[in-house]
Amino acid sequence: MRLPAKDELARRRYERLVARLESLMRAALKPEYEGYYGQFILGADDLAEMGELKDVRRAAREAGRRIGWKATTRLVGDRLFVLDERKAPEEIERLAGDAAAAAIDRARQESHRPRG
Repeated sequence: MRLPAKDELARRRYERLVARLESLMRAALKPEYEGYYGQFILGADDLAEMGELKDVRRAAREAGRRIGWKATTRLVGDRLFVLDERKAPEEIERLAGDAAAAAIDRARQESHRPRG
C-alpha cells in the first residue's frame, strides 16, 4: 500500500528533523563522558523554526534513542531541554563530579577578583 503524498512528505520532514537533532545532540556530547550526561537545549527561535512542539519532542526522543540515550524532554519557559537519563558508570560519574567542582571553584575565584 502506498502512503498518500502528504503523509510521505510529513514522514520525510520528520526523518530530516530527527537526523538534524541527532547531529546536533552528538556534537553537544563531551567525549570524555563517553556518551553519558548528554543534554541539549533548543531555544524559542529553534523551536519555532522546527515546527510543532509535539513533533519536535518526539523527534528529539527518537534522535536520543539513536545515539543510545534514555531521552526525555522538558519544556522550561520557551526552551526545550533534551536530557539523557541513563545512570553513568562510576568512573564517568566521578570525572563529571570533578569537572563540576573545578568549574565551581573557578567561578568562586573569579567572583572574588577585583574588577578593574
